[in-house]
Amino acid sequence: MKLLFVNSAREWGGTEKWTRMAARKLSEKHEVSLVYRKEVVGENFDLPKFRLPCLSHVDLYTLFRMVSIIRKHGIEVIIPTKRKDYLLGGLAGRMTGTPMIVRLGADRKLRWPWQRFMYHTLSSGIIVNADKIKKTLLETGYIPANKIRVIYNGLDTAELDRRRSEKPVAKPFPVTITGLGRLTWNKGYDFLIKSFARFVEQTGNRDAGLVIIGDGAQKEEFAKLAAELGLRERVLFPGFQQNPYPWLAASDIFAVTSTNEGLPNALLEAMYLGNAPVSTRAGGVDEVIDDGQNGLLLDYGDEEALSKALQSLVESPERRTALAEKAKALIVEQFSMERMASEIAAFCREVAEKR
Repeated sequence: MKLLFVNSAREWGGTEKWTRMAARKLSEKHEVSLVYRKEVVGENFDLPKFRLPCLSHVDLYTLFRMVSIIRKHGIEVIIPTKRKDYLLGGLAGRMTGTPMIVRLGADRKLRWPWQRFMYHTLSSGIIVNADKIKKTLLETGYIPANKIRVIYNGLDTAELDRRRSEKPVAKPFPVTITGLGRLTWNKGYDFLIKSFARFVEQTGNRDAGLVIIGDGAQKEEFAKLAAELGLRERVLFPGFQQNPYPWLAASDIFAVTSTNEGLPNALLEAMYLGNAPVSTRAGGVDEVIDDGQNGLLLDYGDEEALSKALQSLVESPERRTALAEKAKALIVEQFSMERMASEIAAFCREVAEKR
């Protein structure tokens, strides 16, 4: 099949990583290309690609260039992965008779009338990475269940094994707790830092430390908060890492403290690389973490609960190891890249044949 991914992100993040992994694996058996906006995204893709302005939801120049690309290259399915791209991709699809499958990786309620046009009228299908997202979409009442396909993220474990050893990282703390993602409020790093401060105050622990990997609009505010709480030396901000896997391999506990998620790739990667996971009940996280069995779950904003969860993992190496081993076993069993690519291709073929 001939597939066109569209991603107009201005910075690199989890959605962009998923797009690269999916496109790379699909390109082994199909013709895959990319429309992108910024070189920080495009430079990570080794496949046919087209840089377009993507200035707005209705950028006419981008729209007509996309139509030209679709017609010239015989594209059979368009797969936009950012909200801004859904409208452009859908309109280009209507103008060329090409089906669009939206990829949605976050749990969002659709409240506005114009969203029906984007998510239902223009789209021929929706890929989500968690059953929780599908249930939220079904609450609209206008998106039928057979239009939504739950396809869990896949991991290229061979690539992870190779890259984890490229530039080994010295373990920053005897017990290292790691967060990874854009440094924005919705990722909840203020909640994580405050909870860690509470844990330190209540236990007097001197061994544990936080490493928060990534860049974003609130980085300075998170760093300031850590300093104000007396944790300047206990909370590290190494910035964006092109290869974060040595950091994850050197970590003991991985924390997801988001207000809203789908099923984050960073969590799956950290579980594969030997971390005991602790997470808020965001999006589809509880579809991969069985509370108390292969990780710990808690509600966003409950600093006491997160503090106690960190204490139970930091102070009990045996429990930490047991949870980490079960977490890795689940990833190996259920989250292969081959399965994900096969399911995406099958859905694309099904949608294209209906069209």
